[in-house]
Amino acid sequence: MSYPVTYHCPRCGAIVELEREGYLADKSVTPYPLEGWTYADADGDIEAADGVRFVCGADGTLRDDDATGCGDPFYLSYVRFEDGEAVEAVPESEYVRLDP
Repeated sequence: MSYPVTYHCPRCGAIVELEREGYLADKSVTPYPLEGWTYADADGDIEAADGVRFVCGADGTLRDDDATGCGDPFYLSYVRFEDGEAVEAVPESEYVRLDP
């Protein structure tokens, strides 16, 4: 069963909403992706990835129709397990990113 879940953009505070399954566990919402995680677009197969890449205000996920968003990407990362252990999250540095 899917549920509407909301997240705040870490840059501008706009609220986005996503329909998703309840068994997915959130790890973090960050302005940059976590190193080694794979991300699906908000309208893609979000269950097959390690998280979701939102584009604030540009991907149709804003909860408030009157909001505009900042247009920057941000990332919802799920908890990942390898060999029965939760994987440590390491954010990518903004200084090594080549794409927005």
